[in-house]
Amino acid sequence: MLVVHHLNDSRSQRILWLLEELGAPYELKIYQRDATTRLAPAELKAVHPLGKSPVVTEDGRTIIESGAIVDYLVRRHGGGKLSPPPGSDAYEIYNQWLHYGEGSAMLPLMLNMYVSRLGEAGAPLHPRIESEMDNHLGYLEDSLAGKDWLLGELTGADVQMSFVGEVAGAFGRLDRYPNMKAWVDRFQARPAYKAALARGGDYSMARR
Repeated sequence: MLVVHHLNDSRSQRILWLLEELGAPYELKIYQRDATTRLAPAELKAVHPLGKSPVVTEDGRTIIESGAIVDYLVRRHGGGKLSPPPGSDAYEIYNQWLHYGEGSAMLPLMLNMYVSRLGEAGAPLHPRIESEMDNHLGYLEDSLAGKDWLLGELTGADVQMSFVGEVAGAFGRLDRYPNMKAWVDRFQARPAYKAALARGGDYSMARR
């Protein structure tokens, strides 16, 4: 049985959305953040030594990293859904988005969150962080021009990149990027997205 080890109010929410889109059965094990530190509980280290979420387990496998999980679930449970045909040009673009979401796009957003907590001490870093956020969010904005979805139709690439759009919304930046804002509104309105919210619990990124 596929088990999703899900941390409340975290990026693992998109894995639940993906599974609801695929219509794949799964068991959900929910872990609660520490109310003070907002960190994951120690129990997650029993699933994987890093103690991070998302993690999925199935048939003796333990898989971490959102992009790898999206790839695994689409290949193993998708039945041809939510992915271009392997070997096609579109598949290579799709695969690129799976790596880009956490490999590049999230870095300046996470730096913005952490450096903002430093107050004046973080001020020298803000211009560079702002520049990089504009660079990556602008790239996503341009990639969505004239399209509902990154590859024209919904794929796992949209699921993987959804957290980038949602974090941008949490920072109050979506009004600068109308294509991205429309895309976030579009995927958050999907029945499968709402079903994932119902299963996964409170998720602050769904309220912008």
